[in-house]
Amino acid sequence: MNLHRPRIVDLSETQHNRKRGGDLRAMLTPTAVGATSGFMGLALIEPGDRIGEHYHPYSEEFVYVVSGLLEVDLDGETHSMRPDQGLLIPPHVRHRFRNVGDDEARMVFHLGPLAPRPELGHVDTEDNDMVDQGPPPDRTAAAS
Repeated sequence: MNLHRPRIVDLSETQHNRKRGGDLRAMLTPTAVGATSGFMGLALIEPGDRIGEHYHPYSEEFVYVVSGLLEVDLDGETHSMRPDQGLLIPPHVRHRFRNVGDDEARMVFHLGPLAPRPELGHVDTEDNDMVDQGPPPDRTAAAS
C-alpha cells in the first residue's frame, strides 16, 4: 500500500544550504515527499567554490554531473568529472568536490539508505571556513 502520493518538487521550493560550501538543495526527502529509502538533491557550485570534505557512515552517495567541471577527492585521490558522468561513493569514503571550471557546476546527488537519524548521516572531516552567506543572487530574475 502506497502511503504517499507522488509529488513534484520545484528547485525554487527548496532551502539554500551553504554551510559546507556550494549551495546544496535537498529536494526529494522524507520530510518533503515521504521518501523512505534515501533522498535526492542538487548541488550548485560556483567557480572556485567547493563542498568541504565529509563522509556518510550509513549511505552510498550517487552523483551525476549535469553541468560544469568538477574535481572530486576520494580518500585523498583527485579525479576529474565533467557533464554526463556519474560516480558511486561507498559509505565511509571521504569526499570533497571543487568547481574548477569557469561556470556554475550542477550535480545531482542521491543518498541511501537513510541514516537512523538525520544528524548521523553526514560527518565533516575538515573545518569548513565557508560562512553561511545566505541565498545566492536570483539568476532567473536577471535572465528574464
